[in-house]
Amino acid sequence: MEYALQVAGPYKRLVEAARFANDRGLIALALPDHYLLALDEDAAQTTPAPDAFIQLGGLARETEDLDLVMLVSPITFRHPAVLAKMAVTIDRMSGGRFTLGVGTGWMDREHEVFGFEYPDMAERFNMLEEALAYLTAAFDPESPGYAGKRYQLEAFPLAPHPDKKIPLLVGGTGALKTPRLAGQFADEFNVYPGPNLEERIDRFRRAAAEAGRDPDSIRLSSSGQVVAAATEGEFEEMMNENASEAGLSRKALEAHYEKRHTPRGTYEGVRDQLDGFEKLGITRFYFQSIFSPSDTGKLLDGLGGC
Repeated sequence: MEYALQVAGPYKRLVEAARFANDRGLIALALPDHYLLALDEDAAQTTPAPDAFIQLGGLARETEDLDLVMLVSPITFRHPAVLAKMAVTIDRMSGGRFTLGVGTGWMDREHEVFGFEYPDMAERFNMLEEALAYLTAAFDPESPGYAGKRYQLEAFPLAPHPDKKIPLLVGGTGALKTPRLAGQFADEFNVYPGPNLEERIDRFRRAAAEAGRDPDSIRLSSSGQVVAAATEGEFEEMMNENASEAGLSRKALEAHYEKRHTPRGTYEGVRDQLDGFEKLGITRFYFQSIFSPSDTGKLLDGLGGC
C-alpha cells in the first residue's frame, strides 16, 4: 500500500507538508479544491481557503519527486477548458507529476456564498460525464475534439500539449454513476470509504471492462481521516478530545465517523482495516489531515508504513 497526504490551508503549511512527505517517502501530496474550508458557519468565515490550483503550481516548482494530485475539483466551479489549461500548465511545471481529479461538488454553502450555479445532483453528474469526455479529448495528442450537449471542443491541436496523458481521477461515494464514470474515463478511481465499498469497486471493474479497458490498469485508491492511537485507552482519550474540539458529543462524533467509515482504533486495528482495503485492490491511501509534522509522523510510525 502506498501512502500519501491530502492537506489544505495556507501555502506555508503545504510546503511543510510536501517536505515532510518527501522525507518520509510518501508517494503523493493531494489538495482538495474548496472555496470554503469549514462546514461550521463561524469557522468558515475565518479559515483561509486559498486557490488550490495556484498552490499546486507553486508546489510543482518546490518539489521534485512527489505526485501532485487535485482531489477533487467540482465541475461547478470551472468550464472544462479552464481545467484542461490549468492541468497542462501544472503538469509541465512539475515535469509530468500532476493528476487532475474532477467531481460533482457537494458543499452547498460554498456555492451559495460565491454565487456558483448549483444544479441538482443528476444534472451535476451529467456535467461531470461530459467534462470527463471533454478532458479526455483535450489531452489526446490526436486532438479528436468533443461535441456534447453542454461542452464543445473543436478538433484543433492545443498548445501547449501535455508531454504525456495527464491522469484523470474520479472519486466519491456514489454507488452507481461514480463507479461507472471511473470505469469509463479514470486513470485513478478514488473510492471513498463508506457503505458498500466492495460493491462499488465491483461496479467500477465491470464498467471498465464494458468500456474495453483493463480494470487492473486503473489505479484504485482511497482517502479519509484516520484516528488511531497505541492503546485503547489513548484512543478513547483522543476521541473525547476530538469531540470537545469539534463541539460535539462523543456519541455524535462516533456517528459522524461511522457514517464516513473512518478507519479508527488502535494502530493494530487500523492496520487491519487498511489491509482490508488492500485486499480489495486499493493500492494507495491518502491521509486527510490538518497537517502537523508531529501528529502525522506519530500516526505513520504507529502504522509502520513510512
